[in-house]
Amino acid sequence: MPPARSSCPGQQGAERRGEVRGPRTTAGFRPCRPRPSGADAGRRCLARREDTVEKGVRGWLIAAAVLISVSGGASPAPAEPGAGVIDVMPLAPRVDQVQVYSPSMDAVVSSTVIRADGPAPTLYLLAGAGGGTDGISWWHHTDVRQFFADKNVNVVMPIGGRFSLYTDWQADDPVLGRNRWQTFLTRELPAAMTPWLGATGRDAIAGVSMSAASAIDLAIQAGDRYRAVAAYSGCPWRADPPGMTLVAAQVLRGGGNPVNMWGPPGDPGWQSHDAFRNAGALAGKTVYLSAASGIPGPIDRGGLPAPTLEAIARTCTAAFADRLAELGIAAVHVDRPLGAHTWGQFETDLHESWPHLAAALGA
Repeated sequence: MPPARSSCPGQQGAERRGEVRGPRTTAGFRPCRPRPSGADAGRRCLARREDTVEKGVRGWLIAAAVLISVSGGASPAPAEPGAGVIDVMPLAPRVDQVQVYSPSMDAVVSSTVIRADGPAPTLYLLAGAGGGTDGISWWHHTDVRQFFADKNVNVVMPIGGRFSLYTDWQADDPVLGRNRWQTFLTRELPAAMTPWLGATGRDAIAGVSMSAASAIDLAIQAGDRYRAVAAYSGCPWRADPPGMTLVAAQVLRGGGNPVNMWGPPGDPGWQSHDAFRNAGALAGKTVYLSAASGIPGPIDRGGLPAPTLEAIARTCTAAFADRLAELGIAAVHVDRPLGAHTWGQFETDLHESWPHLAAALGA
C-alpha cells in the first residue's frame, strides 16, 4: 500500500535546464492532512490550500469575466483538406525531422520521428509545457532513440503548442496565436504521418507534466483514434475552481489568456475537457497512469527536482485512478515512493509503460 498522500501544493511549474520546477508562488501552499483514497478525497485534498490559491481563483474568475468581452468566442474550426508532409530532413538512420502542414492552424509543425523498420503502429509522444520549442523534450533529455531502436513502433514527437494544453482554442490569442492542437494531433497529423510511414493505423498517445492531462483529454475526445494512453505526472482536473486555477496558471505562464482557450469560467468548454466528468470514454482503451511522491531519489538521476509539482501530480493521478475504478475501467496506476518530476523519472515511466502500450498496439 502506498504511503498516505499528505501534500497538495498548487501546480504551477517552470521548466529550465531540462527539468520542470515550481516557481516561488507555490512556496506558500500548506500541505493537506492525509486523506483516504478516492476521487472525492483527492479533490478535497487539492482544494485545501493557503489563501493565496483562493485569491488566485477569485482573481482569475474576475479577470476572465472582463476578458471575455475582448476575446470573443469563435468555435473551433473543423479539419480542412490539405494536411500533409511537406519536408523531411534526415537526422540519423531511421530518424527524421518531418514538417507537416496544418490547415486548421495555417502553420507548419515539425516533429522528430523515429521510424520502425517496416509497417508498424505509431506512438505520439507529447512534450511538456514548452512544447519542445525550448529544447526541453523527450528527444533531448531521455534515451528515447536508443530505447525504441529495436521496437516495432513509429514514434512521433511533435514540436510546438507551448502552453496550449494541446487543445482547440475558441479564439486566437494575441500571444500564443492560433491553437487547434486537438484537430492537428488527432486528425491532421495522423492523416499525414500514417501513409508517409506506411503505418498500420493503430495509434497510442502519451504525455508528461502539462501534456499528461492533454493526452488523457485527447484520448477521450478522439473516439477510437488511440488504442492506449499514458499520462506521466499530470493533473486532469479542469472544471472545478482548483482545476481551473491549475489550467489557468499554465496558460498565463506562457502569456496567454485562458478565456481564449475554453471560454470564461462556467463555459461548457471547461466541462467538455474535464477528464473526471468524461472518463467513461476511456472504456476499452489501455490506460497507464504514473506519478511519484515528490521526494527526490535515485530515479531522478541527479535531475533538478520539482517536489511541489510532483506532489500535486500524485494527488491528481491517484484521484483519477480511483475515478476510473469507480466506473469499472481498468487502468495501470503506478504510485512511486520516490521521484521529483525529473526526466530521469519520466524516462523510467516511459520504459515501464511501454509493455502495456505495446500490447494494446500489437507491437
